[in-house]
Amino acid sequence: MNIKTSWVGGTAAVVASAAITIAAASLATAPRAALADDCPNGGTVRFGVEPYDSAARLVPIYDKIGKLLGDKIGCKVEIYVATGYNAEIEAMRNDKLEIGEFGPLGYVLAHQVAKAEAVAAFGAADGKPVTYWASIVTYPSSGITTVADIRGHSFAFSDAASTSGHLFPAYGLRKAGLDPEKDIKAIYGGSHTASFEAIYNHKVDAGELNSEQLESATQRGHYKDGDLVFLWKSDPIPTDPFAVRGDLPEAFKTKLADALQHLDLMSLEAADRKILVGAGITQLVPTTDHAYDLIRDLVKTLDIDLAKLS
Repeated sequence: MNIKTSWVGGTAAVVASAAITIAAASLATAPRAALADDCPNGGTVRFGVEPYDSAARLVPIYDKIGKLLGDKIGCKVEIYVATGYNAEIEAMRNDKLEIGEFGPLGYVLAHQVAKAEAVAAFGAADGKPVTYWASIVTYPSSGITTVADIRGHSFAFSDAASTSGHLFPAYGLRKAGLDPEKDIKAIYGGSHTASFEAIYNHKVDAGELNSEQLESATQRGHYKDGDLVFLWKSDPIPTDPFAVRGDLPEAFKTKLADALQHLDLMSLEAADRKILVGAGITQLVPTTDHAYDLIRDLVKTLDIDLAKLS
């Protein structure tokens, strides 16, 4: 199967373009070509990935995942790494993606506006979906010692449509009596990496940091214990769902969902699996739309208008 990697074009703003622009490409050929009548788009499945880390780190990992999936379904798989969360949603809404790995909040929106249906998530050896966490952090010399102290300070979110980069940190701020719309100077970096770098380099006073970005920063030698101060940490969050577009032909949608729900990831290097969620993941496992009802409850608690994120 052939695997092509590129970027889904967009901006870091709340409203992003649905255009797809190519930033990088890699090609791998398997022994048997996909049959056009077995696959959409003349034999191609387009797979979008949210930009939860830098493209340089995500591209080679998802190339491998794309090949694993392509070998199972007998189709060419094109991997697109989005430049913005909303760009990926817009791409699926405009029928430019058959599969999307969305952040949980992004998925709730994609389910509402882009016909996305969650079918799989990262799982461990026990066959159960794994979780991750969000946090609010600052740097040691900021003078901030509690979440309440952030009032009036600059704060880095990753993206307005990010679960751990916006939804949960906003919830943590509200729990401390702060209005994330009025009581802080919010800055949206566009990605978890950009948010982390802004805090790490003291460009902002505080911000969001999730467990996946913490692992990534540790691996690239950009973080060690004590570099940041943790002020708040969330309860476990369901990991990114892998969603299929709901209006695909039923037989192919079933075939695609089954392949995703039983995708063995143990051929990936441990360091790659750590970047995805953590070294403990071994596979993709089944999930459902209802697994993300917790996210819907938080959206309701925070009175977030999903329509304004699209």
